[in-house]
Amino acid sequence: MTKFMLLMSHDGGNTDIPMLEWDEADRNAHMKHLGDSVERLRQSGELVEVNALTWPRHAKVVRANGVSAPVLTDGPYAEAKEVLAGYTMVDVESEERALEIAAEQSAAPGPGGVPLEQPIEVRRVMDGDADLHDF
Repeated sequence: MTKFMLLMSHDGGNTDIPMLEWDEADRNAHMKHLGDSVERLRQSGELVEVNALTWPRHAKVVRANGVSAPVLTDGPYAEAKEVLAGYTMVDVESEERALEIAAEQSAAPGPGGVPLEQPIEVRRVMDGDADLHDF
């Protein structure tokens, strides 16, 4: 089994309407789709972890040199589409399976029930020193 992290950003896919402005029924359908997907992963034993992240305004950036006190700032932040919204960690038989799961998440419905086609970044979790040299 190999672990993959599926990263979801605030990129709205094929809509520019922020989710907080969607009709309640559309928001509920979107969240149900994602919840059902997570439940299937839980039932299959492929789910490791899933979490949504708070808004970037709650984030802190830490810079440290190991000598002086760390410097904490409230930014700078990436553009909204580049901000990580949440992630799903899966432990699956193959990269192909991780890509299937990402495709299911990407197809979550948006306004009017239209699949969002939201980009999901799929990254394999490093599992050894050889991965350090695999650029």
